[in-house]
Amino acid sequence: MRLRTANVLIAAFMIIALSSCRLVNSILHDDDVVAKVGSMMLYRSEVTRLIPDGTPSEDSLRLALQYINTWASDMVFLEVAEEQLSKTDKDVSKELEAYRRSLLKYRYEQLFVNERLDTSVTEDQIEKYYTAHSEEFTLERPIVKARYMKISPELPDVERLKKLMSSSDEEDIWEVENLAYSIANQYLSYEDKWIDIAVLARDLGVDYASLFNVRAGEYVENIDGYGKLNVAYISDVVRGGAVPPVEFCVPRITDIIISTRKHRLTTSLEQDLLEDARGKGKFVIY
Repeated sequence: MRLRTANVLIAAFMIIALSSCRLVNSILHDDDVVAKVGSMMLYRSEVTRLIPDGTPSEDSLRLALQYINTWASDMVFLEVAEEQLSKTDKDVSKELEAYRRSLLKYRYEQLFVNERLDTSVTEDQIEKYYTAHSEEFTLERPIVKARYMKISPELPDVERLKKLMSSSDEEDIWEVENLAYSIANQYLSYEDKWIDIAVLARDLGVDYASLFNVRAGEYVENIDGYGKLNVAYISDVVRGGAVPPVEFCVPRITDIIISTRKHRLTTSLEQDLLEDARGKGKFVIY
């Protein structure tokens, strides 16, 4: 009798435990299953939270299917790997620990550098670096100063506009900019900075190699697929193979100087930490 009572109690306990597990699972995943690979399930909520609000329905469906297929591929690989790999091969604890150490080291380095890195670079520092390393900035492609305009070729003032584009007179520049504002589809002035010829080629809608031989004082023009006239006036050129003016190199030199400072900070951090560990007896070589 006591045995039967004990069995009944055990069975009741198992039913309650099973129900509790189902209840917990329901709470954690109270939505529809959209895909399944073996015992692993993907829920609708996991997919929908990855799709930005306001995404059109067709794009939402495409993104959802893409995510489901990626998830399924990962799960299939995982299932096969679990079956086929040996216990030793499946032990990734060393790799995980190495990755954890590397990640924590990187995060602390970032924190250390961000708190101490001087990102200000003076004109004098840029000039000194440029003078000492000018050969490093030799151009692969020409750079230019130019004015560019997209207009209708039927406009009666096209030739006058082109003439104004080539002028260095302040009144002419003011006039062409005002006319461009009212009649041009697009107007861009690259007179105050050097640009890679590829930038101008993109505006014109041509291959940049076709502009390698442009000369200062020339016009470059073409009719695009919409029947618009793209015209550029080239006011200055530095050929490929030459060293560009320092002002063209400022962004690159600035990045180099700041990157060098960052490297010095991380190197000194490693050395200081090792010396500190030696001084405290934490680092000992036997």
